[in-house]
Amino acid sequence: MGDVLAGFHAVWEFESDSVLIRYERGIRTPKLFQALGERRIPLSALEEVTLAPGRRGTLVLRLVPRAGADPLMEAADGQLKEGSDPYRLVLPAEREPQAASCAQELAALLTESGPADRYLVAAPTAPLQFKAYDGKATFDGTSVQFRWSWTGASTAKWKAGDQSYAIADLSGVEWRSPEALEGFLRLRASGAAAVPEPDQDPAAVVFGLGYGPVHESLPFAAAVLAAVRSRRPVPAVSQCRRDPADIAERIRHLGELHQAGLVTDEEFTGKKAELLAEL
Repeated sequence: MGDVLAGFHAVWEFESDSVLIRYERGIRTPKLFQALGERRIPLSALEEVTLAPGRRGTLVLRLVPRAGADPLMEAADGQLKEGSDPYRLVLPAEREPQAASCAQELAALLTESGPADRYLVAAPTAPLQFKAYDGKATFDGTSVQFRWSWTGASTAKWKAGDQSYAIADLSGVEWRSPEALEGFLRLRASGAAAVPEPDQDPAAVVFGLGYGPVHESLPFAAAVLAAVRSRRPVPAVSQCRRDPADIAERIRHLGELHQAGLVTDEEFTGKKAELLAEL
């Protein structure tokens, strides 16, 4: 595609197989965006693209990731505020023609749907760390360490001592946003029985006001989650054939974009072959 859209807080570069998102740095840019820096989103990780009016004379272009394709969004579990959604680009209303063209062209290139059987978007890289209310959490890529704070940790955690969890012994991660009451990050151990309250659980750190901010704790949770998932065997997924009418409609739409010069000959030939292979 080769198109570039510069919006508030980010620049999106549309390529034939992915969207490269470069987040800007600045006082008004959400801290989560600044922490992420840059993300490449493969088209195979996307379900759809939408374009809708925003607030105060703006447009909102949004990518909708497939369930299970991005560890960051899986860890967030719908808890991110609208302004911190990394798949959302806010644009001035006068850029609607260009935004609509990009959205239309991108939609024609999306051929995947439904839950992904593996992560398709790269997770934040280790080492990572953040300070919670009752301790400090660090992740070096192979294990997670919790070091308790004498001013915040419960007696149960002090008795248990500082903790180290190998990725091989974990089954998942649970994150509750620091922006909500009683937020926490909990490691799910393989074969764990009853789970105590987070403030009593040596496998969890709890957040408090000013501790464990989203831009530090969420990338941390996503990186751990991706490391845990990478050790699991990939389940066999049956390939469901698409409705021939749907394939025909997509090819027709792709042809219109090709005739309008919005899709190159190579992109048209390649995507048409992919669609026909799904019959």
